[in-house]
Amino acid sequence: MRLIPSPDILPSDITPRSVFDNRRAFLQAGTALTLAGALPAAATQNAPSSASATGTPGTRKPAGILGHAQTSGWSTDEALTPHKHVTTYNNFYEFGMDKDDPAREAHRMRTRPWSVAIEGLVKKPFTLGIEDIQRLAPLEERIYRLRCVEGWSMVIPWLGIPLAALIRRAEPLGSARYVEFVSATQPENMPGLRRQVIDWPYVEGLRLDEAQHPLSLLALGLYGDVLLNQNGAPLRLVVPWKYGFKSGKSIVRIRFVEQEPRTAWMKAAPAEYGFYSNVNPAVDHPRWSQATERRIGEFQKRKTLPFNGYADQVGQLYAGMDLRKHF
Repeated sequence: MRLIPSPDILPSDITPRSVFDNRRAFLQAGTALTLAGALPAAATQNAPSSASATGTPGTRKPAGILGHAQTSGWSTDEALTPHKHVTTYNNFYEFGMDKDDPAREAHRMRTRPWSVAIEGLVKKPFTLGIEDIQRLAPLEERIYRLRCVEGWSMVIPWLGIPLAALIRRAEPLGSARYVEFVSATQPENMPGLRRQVIDWPYVEGLRLDEAQHPLSLLALGLYGDVLLNQNGAPLRLVVPWKYGFKSGKSIVRIRFVEQEPRTAWMKAAPAEYGFYSNVNPAVDHPRWSQATERRIGEFQKRKTLPFNGYADQVGQLYAGMDLRKHF
């Protein structure tokens, strides 16, 4: 599987139009129009030299309403998971335990106004509105594989900006070694919070060098439009070489810290969930084999790739580490 940009079309353009047009973002027209006005047009740039890519990415306007987005050399050329599956088959326990609960319940969540507090070991703590975050870097469409620890996977066309752009704006101190991401809690709008599945709010974390890696993305949209609530609106993390639960949704706080954060699932089940949670077919979860996966929309299973197929890009981050011990 190779990473390749498309200079002529966005891979989302070759998805059946009936699928691509089936977007519920238009139900939030006021939100969408605000977002569209806040996003700048992106200039064409070359693919990162470290990506396994060929060709030159271009600047195209997705079919949705976010505005222009540049194609990315970090994108995979695999077939996309249909929009209907991406937006109706979700883990978002703040809205319920079943896969269809988020699509049914997440419309309650308020996504405007929205701000993100930047805290901890930074030059000066500050708060960014969602529109400020959107202006930190040109918008990109990045088609990433998503692998869930439960053994299923998807291929999703995200729209977003590199997480590194926000980190540069934050100016972390030399003592900062980790980044902690805290998700929103709206008890009146999130029925899942009534169940103590985890210690709310949902918290995730990355090592600083992981967060600064060019693959790490702050997603604002998917399939050419703003994120739907069930997918983590209005801002979520996407770290494609890790299991999906590492990519926190609906982020309201980003903290730079010296010590490794205790993440939500580490606190809930420390024997089952490690801090790194890199996709590793050689290390099974107690309840799910990681050797194979089922791509949503397909029947046959496929072999799971180390680091979800991004080993050439991120393997050096873990040189010398025992990935069975540091799972």
